[in-house]
Amino acid sequence: MVTWIVLAALVLLAVFWAVGVYNRLVTLRNRFKNGFAQIDVQLKRRYDLIPNLVETARGYIKHERETLEAVIAARNQAVGANARAAGNPADAAAMQQMAAAEGALSSSLGRLFALSEAYPDLKANQTMMQLSEELTSTENRIAFARQAFNDGVTEYNTALEMFPASLIAGMFHFAPGQLLEATESPQERQPVKVSF
Repeated sequence: MVTWIVLAALVLLAVFWAVGVYNRLVTLRNRFKNGFAQIDVQLKRRYDLIPNLVETARGYIKHERETLEAVIAARNQAVGANARAAGNPADAAAMQQMAAAEGALSSSLGRLFALSEAYPDLKANQTMMQLSEELTSTENRIAFARQAFNDGVTEYNTALEMFPASLIAGMFHFAPGQLLEATESPQERQPVKVSF
């Protein structure tokens, strides 16, 4: 009789342990998904600012239509890549596509700002200065949100790999999260210059 009680207690402890590990993994997974949602909010703000920036510049940079179209095309590509990544932040391919699209957008914005340096009237435009300031603020928020997201993914992935939690993670098919990393192009690694 005592043996059955001890055995039942051990089984009960194992069940409680497994439930605790499962719940911790779910909590960590939801935390990194929330981290991505915070990035998503800031990226949408950035995407909303870009058309206004391009329209403001369009009046001054009439002969640079190709650059303006490149910014809008890069923005649209980034919006699509972000939507795919938001559907499943654990999808490595979607996250890599998003990082590449964001790098291309940053690069095209950098070209726009470098080009605008040649137009003093554009640099002095109040709307352009305000949009540039908002974009700089948004870029900083995105950087902080990405850092928080990567911290959440790292904590989650560490929990997935640690024994004996890895057994529970394997049984319930917890997939590792994908870090948001900078793209490999040296030009894309350069910060967007938004000084006016």
